[in-house]
Amino acid sequence: MPKKIPMRQCLGCREMKPKRELQRVVRSPQGQVSIDKSGKSPGRGAYICHSVDCLKKAIRAKALARALEAEIPQELTAVLAEQLEATRDE
Repeated sequence: MPKKIPMRQCLGCREMKPKRELQRVVRSPQGQVSIDKSGKSPGRGAYICHSVDCLKKAIRAKALARALEAEIPQELTAVLAEQLEATRDE
């Protein structure tokens, strides 16, 4: 029997993709929002493509704030974009 691949929806482009192809953004129990490189950090998670465009779309549509149940301040947007660029190069 083939192994089931978990699917998640990107908050930016709204496409369903395998979980491994997406980047997880997490709000920790302390309220800290960051990119989750391991995909296993505790907290509320949301998924976006490895593209800054999708991140910007998700923030503009307030989808990321809704999914994480947290405000996304302007300076955090820049930090998330930087982290996303860094993880894409790995």
